[in-house]
Amino acid sequence: MPDQPASPDQPAAPDQPAAPGAPASDSPTSGPTSTPTPNPAHLEPRLLRAFLAVAEELHFTRAAARLYVAQQALSRDIRRLERELGTELFARSTRQVALTADGARLLPYARRVLVAQDDLLAAFARRPAPGTARPLLVDVNSPGLVFERILRRARELAPDCELMARYESGLTGAAAEMTAGRLDASFGRYAGLDAAVRARLSHQPVRYEPMTLVLPDDHPLAALDAVPLARLAGETVYAGAGNPRTPEWTDLAARLFEGRGIAVAPPAPLAVGTEEFRRIMAKTGNPVLAAGDFPALPGTVVRPLTDPVPLSPVSLVWPTGLTHPGIEALRAAAVTLAEQNGWLTKPERAWIPAADALIMMNRIG
Repeated sequence: MPDQPASPDQPAAPDQPAAPGAPASDSPTSGPTSTPTPNPAHLEPRLLRAFLAVAEELHFTRAAARLYVAQQALSRDIRRLERELGTELFARSTRQVALTADGARLLPYARRVLVAQDDLLAAFARRPAPGTARPLLVDVNSPGLVFERILRRARELAPDCELMARYESGLTGAAAEMTAGRLDASFGRYAGLDAAVRARLSHQPVRYEPMTLVLPDDHPLAALDAVPLARLAGETVYAGAGNPRTPEWTDLAARLFEGRGIAVAPPAPLAVGTEEFRRIMAKTGNPVLAAGDFPALPGTVVRPLTDPVPLSPVSLVWPTGLTHPGIEALRAAAVTLAEQNGWLTKPERAWIPAADALIMMNRIG
């Protein structure tokens, strides 16, 4: 279901005193009080991680929760980075936080630096001897999807590893199992996870997946080769509402349907298996929002959505800090297949939420 809007709520109000020992210029709503001599030669990666969290959340409370730090500490790090670079990175008010022009300019550099640091640390992490790594459990969602292709390629790249597939949908559900240590990797919409959960997971963009519509074969729209979104006005479309494993998908649908006169279907009985899915779909008669390579079932047709082309942003997701040759093989396989198939090239007139587009620009460790 859609996220509830939250106020940008700054780490401290303008008239709140600074913490003991903290410089007054660390107040989040005031700019640098003097023009310092920039000294970016020794920037700490921690400062860039603080900047990246605020830049992506545009909300100090959520950014602090994501980094597991106090808001005042986060504010101090941002102010220190601004002093060292000699510029303001965020425009702050009591209502919102926004990147300045220099903040937007810093963003791609910060991403590249942090990715390089993570890759360096991973390269020198202790590795298990060949053939001794434990089996890696990978959720590939459903049979027949592109994630199986990534898994097959990873097995070729790491033949000494045992990469076990699991077939269960929903990144929210998978994320809970990854943070609990019961699952090693999954695929899905990383931006749809709660910020505190994302803080414990790493991701690598894999694909901008065009979304489709599964229709009963007697539905009036089934006669079309492609379904313009405007033709769905007045329709009720099933998008997993009520499924606790897939709220990130329902939220994506709600964002897509907003302002277009399309309703998200209310929760329906959770169908497990092809026959049950087909039966429930026939009973309700509702079209179903699906991923681009969703297979047609008996009595249904699958049609692409157009005007604009809605995209489901897909990432490979794994627990931060997990060191395993199977993860490296999955990441390498995803990069190779994405390049070969143009998975990260957006079609013309594409639609994707702004927050998702920002997160998909680069991997976040």
